[in-house]
Amino acid sequence: ALIDNPGLSMAELLEIVPGPDFPTGGIVMGRDALVRGYLTGRSTITLRARAHVEEFGKNRNRIVVTEIPYQQTRDAIEEKIADLVNEDRIKGISAIRNESDLKEPVRLILELKRDADPDVVLNQLYQFSPLQTSFSLIFLALVDGKPRILSFKNLLEEFLRHRTTVIRRRTQHLLAKARSRKHTLEGLLVALANIDEVIRIIRSSKSQAEAKERLCQIQTPAALLERALGAEGFAILTEERGVAETYGLSPVQADAILRLTLGQLVNLEQEKLTGEHRDLLAKITEFRRILSSEANIKALIRAELVELESKHANDRRTEISGEAGDIRDMAELITEATMVVTITRSGYCKRTPADVYRAQRRGGKGLKGATVDEEDPIDHLFVASTHDWLLVFTTLGKVFSMRVFELPELARDAKGRALVNLLEFEPGEKVADCRAVGGFEDADRYLMLATRSGMVKKTALEQYRRRRTKGLIAVKLREGDELVDAVITKPGDELVLATAKGMAIRFPEGDARPMGRDTSGVRGIKLGAGDRLVGMVVADPDATLLTVCENGYGKRTPFGTGTPLSGPAPGEEGDGGGEAEAAEPAAEESDDEASSGMRYRTQHRGGKGLRDIKASARNGAVVSIVSVRDEDQVLMMTARG
Repeated sequence: ALIDNPGLSMAELLEIVPGPDFPTGGIVMGRDALVRGYLTGRSTITLRARAHVEEFGKNRNRIVVTEIPYQQTRDAIEEKIADLVNEDRIKGISAIRNESDLKEPVRLILELKRDADPDVVLNQLYQFSPLQTSFSLIFLALVDGKPRILSFKNLLEEFLRHRTTVIRRRTQHLLAKARSRKHTLEGLLVALANIDEVIRIIRSSKSQAEAKERLCQIQTPAALLERALGAEGFAILTEERGVAETYGLSPVQADAILRLTLGQLVNLEQEKLTGEHRDLLAKITEFRRILSSEANIKALIRAELVELESKHANDRRTEISGEAGDIRDMAELITEATMVVTITRSGYCKRTPADVYRAQRRGGKGLKGATVDEEDPIDHLFVASTHDWLLVFTTLGKVFSMRVFELPELARDAKGRALVNLLEFEPGEKVADCRAVGGFEDADRYLMLATRSGMVKKTALEQYRRRRTKGLIAVKLREGDELVDAVITKPGDELVLATAKGMAIRFPEGDARPMGRDTSGVRGIKLGAGDRLVGMVVADPDATLLTVCENGYGKRTPFGTGTPLSGPAPGEEGDGGGEAEAAEPAAEESDDEASSGMRYRTQHRGGKGLRDIKASARNGAVVSIVSVRDEDQVLMMTARG
């Protein structure tokens, strides 16, 4: 095409040569990478195996691989996928079989578990296994003896230039060879025309040199030579040697005659020599025609390429896909849904669709939410989207991040699976708290951490963006301290901290300055003897604080809008303690009824706080606090599930 139309555009060349065609087939992902390579001479293309999903059995799926990337083998791919499944890097595959045979050279079967999403598994396979590989594309050529990287069109033009040179040299060589043979044949034909004289000279000569010299002295009349060579041959001879009455033999022709025995010389066939001479004349004419113009050489290149295509062309095996081969974010493949996440004290985790928990009136027995041992109660229960990031804080002050959809989805009464199989915990490391976040993009959001000893620490949420298999340092814990709670804050928020003995303090989040991850924080509340921090929430003026005690009693208290700051400034040692602004009903009288008169006035951090609820014998110690609105539904789960 470039020979016929040297002005072809890159787009037209792409239509003719859309990309590489590998013998093992597969799919080249992303036309943009090819276009970039065609234009610049350098790129990286992604080659993906061809696979499809089949249904089999009852509600089961399997992935069938029918083409693999170039330079990969079926056995190597099967072995690598098996290793990835055993390492739990690829989830959802229950069995692997190689059903390849002569009829189907490639047929690799990957049976999926009943609850596995084929798109998710395929995405993992492309990400981790050799079912997707990359190839470097570089159009490197020697131009005038120097290596250069060329665009695709320049590469084709350079190939045509090189091919033109090759064909010109080849034709010149063939022309010279044909002319040499023609010259020899002309000498033999002259010898046949003077056979008696030639034989006499050879027999009477004392040496080869004498015979050669005497043969060169033979003069053949032009008329006799014309009859021997034919009109066309004689015309070419006169063109080469000029017009003369007689013509002698050249030393080369004399040597050719002397190389023959007398028997061979006598047995020379006139017709055979004449026929070969005629064929050589035709070849010489053709060679001279080819060399007479560049267009004739280009036409020969085209004819040879067409012949090559007719002999060896076959259907394209490799598909060129416009879809990029980038590994998709797993969240794109997972349907967003609301999940109830539970984690037990020993680290068994699961997620369950929230819609399986039906709303009930308070005071009932509830639904079975999990199967747990008496010694392994549920410590963490919250609602999150499958697309949320789950920040898992541990007793060693580290934080691990994972997507909620990476947790195993199980029935509401299932125990769950060990979190240590999903995250690389150190020996003895346990879950301290969890927090679900939609993302890390907002620079004005902070993660506020609270410890059992009443310390708080504020760190920009974006500092937790990195995902490391061995976790990040979240807080530097002092000896004997533990992480209790974590909340997401923004400038202007106010925090409420509550203790096991019913004390609470409210202070602006600005009282805690931002710190790095590897720090201990500052004092949030001053604890009384034997007291400990149990929770922390962000105060919502339109919501209430639900305080729950260990014996199942609780109450709601409006946050209100707060009051002007009073008490010690941050960092001072004053206690800032006091009673609530309005009379607080006893827990026995309020249970979980709203206490409309209660408000939490704003203080500086570090004080003792206000009385929130009476930690009486009937109520028990405070175990949890949560911010709720009137329209919210509350899901509670006991230690025994």
